[in-house]
Amino acid sequence: MSGHYDIPFTGTRPYRANPNDAGADLLSAEELTLQPGERALVGTGTAIALPTGTVGLVAPRSGLAAKHGITIVNAPGVIDAGYRGELKVSLLNTDAREPYTINVGDRIAQLLVVPIPAVVFSQVDVLPEGERGEAGFGSSGYAHGATATQAGEEPVNGSV
Repeated sequence: MSGHYDIPFTGTRPYRANPNDAGADLLSAEELTLQPGERALVGTGTAIALPTGTVGLVAPRSGLAAKHGITIVNAPGVIDAGYRGELKVSLLNTDAREPYTINVGDRIAQLLVVPIPAVVFSQVDVLPEGERGEAGFGSSGYAHGATATQAGEEPVNGSV
């Protein structure tokens, strides 16, 4: 599969703010205010035709999340290659106190287009062993007060 895709679209073109960005910004086609704790399905006015063998992942914008608590309810949203309708983003205001106003043309999410490998699911009686086994959610975190380096993980931001 080639690293370049020609993706036809209607409405506003998704675009990368910088040439090396992974995601292309999606813009709001409507104006609304999200009250604290409120969610809304926000239209982009854009539809795309993804190539077969790819998926579109709609992810939150980190600046909106960090500065205003705006995220996507079902992050990442999945756009299948056969879908042709308007791209809509299910936004949520997680701020407990401040409403957030979205204007027409505001960047509300980012779209990543990713190739999907061909996968065949084969039923077996027993799965091969894995590092985590059946330990479940959170099992790759710190165990029993161990530091990052003791647990075999790399220190984050130079801390141990």
